[in-house]
Amino acid sequence: MTVSSPTSGAITLRPYQAEAVAAVYDHLRRRDDHPCVVIPTAGGKTPVMAAICRDAVQQWNGRVLILAHVKELLEQAADKLHAMAPDLWNQIGVYSAGLKSRDTEHPIIVAGIQSVFRRAAELDRFDLILIDEAHMLPPDGEGMYRTFLADARVVNPNVRLVGLTATPYRMSTGLICAPENLLNHVCYEVGVRELIVQGYLCPLKTKAGRRKVDTSNLHIRGGEFIAGEVEALMDDDSLVRSACREILDQTADRHSVLIFAAGVQHALHVQKVLGEMGQECGFVCGDTLPFERAEFLKKFKDGQLKYLVNVNVLTTGFDAPNIDCVALLRPTNSPGLYYQMVGRGFRLDASKDNCLVLDFGGNILRHGPVDALEIKDRSAGAGEAPAKECPQCQAVIHAAYSLCPECGYEFPPPKRGQHEQEASTAGVLSGEVTETDFPVSEVYYSVHMKRNAPDDHPRTMRVDYTVGFNDYRSEWVCFEHTGYARGKAEAWWRLRSDLPVPQNADDAVALANAGALAPALSITVRSVTGEKYDRIVKCELGPRPVFDAAEYDRVISQWQSELMRSDEDVEGVGDLAGREPDYMAAEDDIPF
Repeated sequence: MTVSSPTSGAITLRPYQAEAVAAVYDHLRRRDDHPCVVIPTAGGKTPVMAAICRDAVQQWNGRVLILAHVKELLEQAADKLHAMAPDLWNQIGVYSAGLKSRDTEHPIIVAGIQSVFRRAAELDRFDLILIDEAHMLPPDGEGMYRTFLADARVVNPNVRLVGLTATPYRMSTGLICAPENLLNHVCYEVGVRELIVQGYLCPLKTKAGRRKVDTSNLHIRGGEFIAGEVEALMDDDSLVRSACREILDQTADRHSVLIFAAGVQHALHVQKVLGEMGQECGFVCGDTLPFERAEFLKKFKDGQLKYLVNVNVLTTGFDAPNIDCVALLRPTNSPGLYYQMVGRGFRLDASKDNCLVLDFGGNILRHGPVDALEIKDRSAGAGEAPAKECPQCQAVIHAAYSLCPECGYEFPPPKRGQHEQEASTAGVLSGEVTETDFPVSEVYYSVHMKRNAPDDHPRTMRVDYTVGFNDYRSEWVCFEHTGYARGKAEAWWRLRSDLPVPQNADDAVALANAGALAPALSITVRSVTGEKYDRIVKCELGPRPVFDAAEYDRVISQWQSELMRSDEDVEGVGDLAGREPDYMAAEDDIPF
């Protein structure tokens, strides 16, 4: 087949779709390997396929095979091709055992790889093979796609592959394009943020769950967390109930909430708890009977069912534009799966202004924003955190910074081979800022000393705000530091008290626990994409207490007497002394 200038006929392509088609043709003319087109979920890969099919059939007298890996994607591809290019309706056939159709004569065949991988000769000659959802291609080695291609080359040695996907990396590990792979080169790619800015994709908002899970003990097999361990971690009754309550609180004004669970029992647990809370929730998994699955999906798409929980079935290819919230109730080590789950909310719909992403598994921080994923071979769990903390001023910034933008601290060259997986509120899109207000019921003050630090290392006053049942937010005030950190501590104190600023953490804690500070009524917590920790950026305060100089001297004198009677440093005051909240880093990660 000789590739000449394309023609799109009646198909109306968006500018980036036309660029993608042109890039495919340019690649096929100039190179002898196989290209891949990367367009985000909901960005419209079908018009690109339709334009290529029309040109191949009508302009170049060729034949095209479109391969997909599941029955639903076959039906979806065929229906969309018919709708996109009505003049091709009598030229499109379907070959699928599951759909009870074995068309072989049409110039365009949509086929399931399971049905045709040993029937290349039966299907006869093809000039182009388009692989839909190409991230499902197997790793190196023999697989159904590779077996089919080998036989197809016997029929036509010049047959060419073209992959189309939203994610040019496998669901488990590794990039899909490499010299030794079936697909070799990304010929065109357009990003999520670019299409959101242009108005082609739905804007995203994000919130992380208040209850954080510790995934550090999960083992990895084949690039993904072991499924049984993930479900055991997530299927804790208190965690499920906390997550379900938070989902209901966050989605009061949402219409269609898609929930991804860690396993079948976990999903059924979520469905049961939501039901107990007065909300009907549908459930689908791989074993759901076809008529039940169709009923739930129809009700969900029609807006009759607000909540739908699923296990590994509504990721790639599931099309419900009305989804305005995606809840990730599972951690994943797969960047592809993470992207595909979040991508269910990308589609535009008149019923929504944006899509809310609720992340209960630390996935956003683990993989980064969906528009800034840096994919490496994760088979060994290696990688770097997308954020880091400045040891001088506590600012948490993107990992790419070499100088802290707040205080100018110069970071040493990065160490390789370390992987951070601590959960935190993070934005699905880079640069996204989310601020949440929390009412404060209690405040605890304690002296904090960095674990294994030398005796002369500066200590801090740790402040723990109780914002819910077993839910805390913390900050560290650096009275014993110098420079920028000490300046922040002085400003913090002056907002809360008319007394002189303490010179050390002991005096600060003593005065705070004696009632010398204005009470905290509420705090505002800021989450920024890529930042490892939430930050308290505002505190609403009550009136400052009346605390005269005599009372000041009495408190300090009493505290110093207690210190002298102790053989060891006072570790803290209050019930939370020495306790690390679940959502914070380990003590060694705090730069004090």
